[in-house]
Amino acid sequence: MDERLLMSKIAELKAAIDKLPKGYISKKTVGGKIYFYHQWSESGKKKSKYLKDGELAALVEKIERRKQLQAELAELKKAGTPAAGKTAQVIQPTAKAVSEAGTDPKVSMRSSALTICALMHRNIPVAELELNSETGFIQKVGEVFAPEHLPVGVGFKKGVADRTALNAWWMARSIPASRSGVREALETLGLPDTKMLLTRCYGLSLSDQYWILPEGTDLRWERINFFQNPFSEDIGDVLFGADKKSNPFNFSSPDNTSDGNLKKRWKIIDGKRYLIKGGSNPYRQQPFNEVIATKIMEMLNIPHIPYSVIWEKGAPYSVCEDFVNENTELVPAWRIIQTQKQPNDKSLYRHFVDCAESLWIPGVVDFLDRMIVLDFIIANEDRHLNNFGALRDAETLEWLGMAPIYDSGSSLGYDKSAVMMWDESEITCKPFKKHHAEQLKLVSSFDWIDFSALKGAGEMIKDVLSDEKIKAYMEESRIQAIADLTERRIKTVESLASSHAHKQIVNIEDEVCENLAASYENL
Repeated sequence: MDERLLMSKIAELKAAIDKLPKGYISKKTVGGKIYFYHQWSESGKKKSKYLKDGELAALVEKIERRKQLQAELAELKKAGTPAAGKTAQVIQPTAKAVSEAGTDPKVSMRSSALTICALMHRNIPVAELELNSETGFIQKVGEVFAPEHLPVGVGFKKGVADRTALNAWWMARSIPASRSGVREALETLGLPDTKMLLTRCYGLSLSDQYWILPEGTDLRWERINFFQNPFSEDIGDVLFGADKKSNPFNFSSPDNTSDGNLKKRWKIIDGKRYLIKGGSNPYRQQPFNEVIATKIMEMLNIPHIPYSVIWEKGAPYSVCEDFVNENTELVPAWRIIQTQKQPNDKSLYRHFVDCAESLWIPGVVDFLDRMIVLDFIIANEDRHLNNFGALRDAETLEWLGMAPIYDSGSSLGYDKSAVMMWDESEITCKPFKKHHAEQLKLVSSFDWIDFSALKGAGEMIKDVLSDEKIKAYMEESRIQAIADLTERRIKTVESLASSHAHKQIVNIEDEVCENLAASYENL
C-alpha cells in the first residue's frame, strides 16, 4: 500500500475508533436480579455507568466494533514500513511456530538491542512496546490500542501509559533470582539473568493470556499458547538440576514465567497442565502441608485447589492442576491493590476490599474470612499478595470471583524445630497483619464454620504424615507437635466464634510492612 494512502487509512481508523465507546460490560447480581454496567478507564481512573433497559445491545455492538477497528489498525501498522532505526526482531520461537509464521529460527534477538513488538491479550493488540533484548526491560510504550486490556493496575500518567508500572508487571513474570537452583540453571543455560528467559517464550504463561508479538511476524495466540499447545520440558529439566542438552535447546515453556522461590516446574500429564513443586530443607514439609490444607478446606467447604504428593529421587513434591484455562486468568491481589492509591490512614485489608469491590469482584469479604481462618489454623507464614487473587474472563474482562485458595505449603512450622513451633512469637503472618491473632480480628463472621467437621483433624494430619519415606525428614515428635498445635488453634477459633462477643476490628495497627514471598535458605 502506498505510504500516503496507508497513513490516511490509519488516521481514518483512529478517528473512527475515537468516536466509539471504550471499555467493557460487566454484570452484577443483586437479590437475584442481574444489573449491567459499562466500565472503562479515563485518564488512568476507572469509570462505571449503570445501563438502563434498552441501552445494553447498542453499547455491546459499539464496543465490539471498536475492537474490530483496533485489530484492523494493528494489522495496518504491521504492514507498514518500520520507522527509521527500528529493526523488526524475531524472538526465538518453537519449531512449530517457525514453520507456521514463515520466520527463520536462526534469527536471534541479540542482533539488535531493541525489539519492536505488541503487547497482546489473547488476539487483542493492547500496546506497542520497545523491549531491550539485553536487559528484558520495556524501554518505551508506544500507542495504546486497547487501554481496558492493559494489565490490572497499570494506568496512565499525563495521558501516557505508565511505563514504570508496566515494567513492574512485566519483570514480575520472570523467575525470581532467589528461586532454589536458579543460579545453577542460569550457568547451565549461559544466561546472566532470568529476565532474559521472558522473551524466549513470548512472555507466555499458564496464569494469564498476555504475550508479546514481535514486529514482522504473524503468530496467533491459538498457535502458541501453553493451554492448548504442547511445550518443551527443557527449562523445567534444567531448573530441576539436569544438564543442558547437546541438541538445540527449546525455550518454549511456561517455566520461564513461573513465580515463587521453591523449586517448581510445569508438566503435561494426560493432556492436563500440572504444577510440581518441592519443599525446603531440612524437613521438606511444604508438599505434605499442601495436602493437609486441602483436607482441612474440604472439611470446611472452602473453595480450594486440591494437592497430592509424589516422590522423585527420594524427595517429595506437591502436585496440583492448573485452575486457569484458555478463557480465564488469575489476577493476584498485588495487582488489584495497584488500581488505587492507598491512603496512609487506611489499613491494607480495607484498601484491598475497596479496590476489589470497585472492580466489581464478587464475594471478596466472604473469601477473606475463609482464607484468614484457614491460615490461622495451619499457621500459614507466606500468604503474601501474590499468593491469592481473583479470576476474570480474559475476553470480556468480567470478574468471575476470587480464585480458589492455593499455595498453602509454608505453614505448620515448616522450617522450625518441634520446640520452636510452640512459641507463637516465632510464627510470622501475612498479608494484612504481622501476627495471626491480630489478623483473625479481621474476620467479619464465623457463622459459616461447622466445627464438628473439624473433629479428627489431628488424626488426619498424622495419617498424611505416616508415609515411611517421611521418616528421612521428620521424627514422630515433630509429627505429633504439628497435630497437637493444629488442634489447639482450632479450639481457639471455636472459642472465639462461640463467645458471641466477636466484632470485626479493622485498623492500621500491626500492619505487614513487606508483602514478599518467603526466601528459603539451604534449599
